[in-house]
Amino acid sequence: MAKTKRIGAGARMSKAVVHGDLIFTAGQVADKTKGEGVSEQTAEILGFIDAILAEAGSEKAKILSATIYLADISTFSQMNAAWDAWLDRANPPARATVEAKLVAPEFKVEIAVIAAI
Repeated sequence: MAKTKRIGAGARMSKAVVHGDLIFTAGQVADKTKGEGVSEQTAEILGFIDAILAEAGSEKAKILSATIYLADISTFSQMNAAWDAWLDRANPPARATVEAKLVAPEFKVEIAVIAAI
């Protein structure tokens, strides 16, 4: 039976769940939102994802799938600027990007990934 480990478990959810050889992250949003644009929020979120993956024993090269939620799809190119600067070009994941109303108006981007260990 596969072992399950929770990272950053709180009362409502975990930052990530490791099950077997897979890591599932919760949607990550930026801490710094005042005056920050989509590119800056995306870069901060990707840093959070790097840290979560490292804690789970993985890295961005092992991301299998990413789902990106944008509060305004017209900011797609701004998000992609940060994504492209961060991405391991030799190992791009499958990815979906959708426009969605996020939990609070200061959040412009939310990203969740599934990665292998």
